[in-house]
Amino acid sequence: MIIIGIIACIAGVCAFAWLLFNLAVFALPFFAGVSAGMAALHSGAGPIGAILVGLLVAVLTLAVGQIVFTLVPWPLIRGAVALLFAVPAAIAGYHAAHGLAGLAMPSEGWRQAFAISGGLVVGATALARLVLPIATPRSPGPTGGPMVAAQ
Repeated sequence: MIIIGIIACIAGVCAFAWLLFNLAVFALPFFAGVSAGMAALHSGAGPIGAILVGLLVAVLTLAVGQIVFTLVPWPLIRGAVALLFAVPAAIAGYHAAHGLAGLAMPSEGWRQAFAISGGLVVGATALARLVLPIATPRSPGPTGGPMVAAQ
């Protein structure tokens, strides 16, 4: 029975890490949406209005970020947009790694080292997901092989 618990715990940590890496790009839109929703709630919009405002701001933040990143040709602006998305992801990765390290490491120094390295890895992953082009499958040519551009 102990073995099943250990395997389930490892599977849970792996699932959490996978989820963290996949959702790291959305840290900035999530933060913007929650902040706008809380501001709307405190201004008297009510819970449903606050949820709608938060969702709208989160979607707009993500859409504007992706549009600016893909359409602007200047590398400096693209880098700034990529950093705007990667820095909150790194902060979220730091806090997630610090929380996980707190479960297993009694030493504060090792917890900080693990948390800093986790934040850097999550931030770099988010930056790579934004910067690297998305590979699209090539459509096959008339013979079933890959299409080759005419020379």
